[in-house]
Amino acid sequence: MAVRLRRKPWAKEWIEKHPEFVISSPSQMASRWEEMFGNNNPIYVEVGTGKGKFIDNMSRAYPDINFIGIEKFESVLVTGLQRLLQDRQSNVRFIHGDVIQLLDYFQYGEVDRLFINFTDPWPKTRHEKRRLTYKTYLSLYEKVLSEEAEIHMKTDNQGLFEYSIESMSRYGMMLKNISLNLHQSKREENIMTEYEEKFAQKGQPIFRLEALFPSNDTHSGDG
Repeated sequence: MAVRLRRKPWAKEWIEKHPEFVISSPSQMASRWEEMFGNNNPIYVEVGTGKGKFIDNMSRAYPDINFIGIEKFESVLVTGLQRLLQDRQSNVRFIHGDVIQLLDYFQYGEVDRLFINFTDPWPKTRHEKRRLTYKTYLSLYEKVLSEEAEIHMKTDNQGLFEYSIESMSRYGMMLKNISLNLHQSKREENIMTEYEEKFAQKGQPIFRLEALFPSNDTHSGDG
């Protein structure tokens, strides 16, 4: 979901003051996340974590999972940081960075699940390569995800959802638990994002899917 961002000039300073939660040198963390968290629990990553409500609620619901949220906009990420400073969840960290640098942040097979929630749909054809389910991004996800790890995606944008199904299918991924109206499907344990709560109140359908990569590691994904 595309939004107009309200700039917060103080956000950068806030973020820099809390390297215990927003990793200051994420490119040095690949293969060292166990050291950061102090355990070898599974690692779940949310790309485009926004204001951090989803990842915060997930971290409390699943204390034996380590959660990492990636967000490139400081003025958005700082809200997630403020929430984390209140809750002090030990199993959450943030990366102020871009998804395209995923291989700088994680080693091959280091991530156990990846969430794509309500990202910018980039509806114009000329912007296809910016969609987070374009094959270039799928290739990155495939490298950092462990074998049989899943991608969970939610969006309110039907066009992006249909595109994602086609893009993932062409890549050779297996899709399951596809929902065209999540909140009417009575799915248990659905933790909502900020956007999702707003859309649900308006009665708008939420689209959701789960996807897995082929188990063989020779797949090129050049669909």
